[in-house]
Order: sequence, then structure tokens, then C-alpha cells
Amino acid sequence: MSTSDPNKLLTKADKLTKLSFTRWTADWKSATILYEQAANSFRLAKDYENAKTAYEKASKGQEMLSSPWDAAKHMESAAALAKELRNLREVADFYRRASELYIECGRPQPASDALAKGARALEDAVPEEAIQLYTDACTVLEEDEREQMAFDLYRAATNVYIKLEKYTDAAALMLKLGLAAEKSNAINSQCKAYLSAVIIYLYAHDFKQAEKCYNDCSHDQNRCASKLLAAYTDGDVEEIKRVAQSSAISHLDNVIIKIARKLPTGDVSGLKAETVEGEGEVLDENDLT
Repeated sequence: MSTSDPNKLLTKADKLTKLSFTRWTADWKSATILYEQAANSFRLAKDYENAKTAYEKASKGQEMLSSPWDAAKHMESAAALAKELRNLREVADFYRRASELYIECGRPQPASDALAKGARALEDAVPEEAIQLYTDACTVLEEDEREQMAFDLYRAATNVYIKLEKYTDAAALMLKLGLAAEKSNAINSQCKAYLSAVIIYLYAHDFKQAEKCYNDCSHDQNRCASKLLAAYTDGDVEEIKRVAQSSAISHLDNVIIKIARKLPTGDVSGLKAETVEGEGEVLDENDLT
């Protein structure tokens, strides 16, 4: 048998895993070596479909040999090939399985990384699935008290939400990032997250939520958000545009900068009218003469 023929290697490996009258136990060690050789040969020959199948089987073999780390590596290889083949369902499933195997090893960082790889691969084609993978990747790190390692993942998921025009969900993720940053004592990242959330709400023309967000999450360093909300309250379009060009906003993520530079997105004169009316009502209530 030619050891260079990956199809024959695969066939031989399959036989080693099947029980028969002459084989009472599966020889997973020998089979796994053959699966790995076949996978590499198929990949080099750019036969990605068979390479993917061989890596799946090699992963199963490493699991049977109680080596979840190597099993996870092979599953990631299968996932990368599924991406090449545009098999998006398998991309998600394989990266999730790789993450589970890394968790079995007690390795949360590569477990999170595997989910993030899947998310990046699916961002354009299946954005909702990508968001879920990013969110799950964050959860893996937070459960291991590694919140600071999740910051970029929250930002990436927020960017996908903004592309989908799901602004409430995007702002909610920024608030989660703010909480994670607070736990990590990362004040600068915390302030950026809260300012980003305020900008997203304003872009969605939801002033009340922007104001509530600022009141709930305010920090001394977040003067930019304060100025932005004050300009909205005054109905001052030019001031809104000026604040949107400030250096504080220039240091945010590109997607946030882009929407900030488009503010205001609606008529803000009504906010000033509401504010004046509210102040008038307060004065009337206190006018006892």
C-alpha cells in the first residue's frame, strides 16, 4: 500500500476503528496517526472536503486517546477548511466543538479564541450567529475572571450590531463592556464604553436612553458625554457637531467615530422645547402667589 495515497490511509484507519471477528478492540492510536497523515496530504493537495473529513476523524481519535488538546486543534483545522468550502453551519459547529474541547483541558483562553475565530468567519454571511459566538467567547473569559481579555470581543460584536442597525442591542453590549472594564479597574476603557453607548443611543435618536445611560454610568472623565447631552438639551446643532469632532471621540472605535460624525440624526429643536416646557412647569408649581 502506498503511504502517500491519502484515500488508502483513510480506508486503513477506518478499518482499525471497526470491530470484527478478528479485531475485538479498536486501535485508535494507529488509526489516529493515519487520519492525521491523510488529513495533511489531502490539505496539501487542496482536496479540502476530504481533508476536513480526515481532520474530524483525527479529532475523534484524539478524544478516544484522552487528548482533548490535540482533538481541539484538529477540530479547528476542520473548521478552517469548512470556511474555505463555505459550509457555514459546520464552521460554527466545529469552532464550538473545539472550544468545548479546550474547556475540557482547562484552557479558557484558546476556548474563547476558537469561538472568536468562528465569529470572524461568519460576520458577513451570518451576522447573528457571529454575535452569539462573540458573546459566548466573552462569557468563557468572564467565567474565568479574565474580563479584560474580552474587551475586543465586545467591541467586535457591537460593530456587527451597528451594521445590522440594531442600535439598542449595540448600546447594551457597550454597557456590558463598561461593567467588565469596571471589574478590571480599566477606567479608560470603561469611560470609552459608556461614551460609545451614549453616542449609539443618540444616533438612534433615543435621547432619553442616552441620558439615562449617562446618569447611571457617569464618571468624572466622561465630560464629552456631558457636553454632547447638554448640546442636545439646548438644541444646538453646531455644538453637537463640534463635540462630535472632539479628540475624546476620535479615540473611540472607527464604527463609533463614523456614527458620531453623523450626529445629530434628527430634529433636536424639540428637545429644547421640552426642556423649556419642563422648567416652566416646575416654576408654576413653586409659584404660590
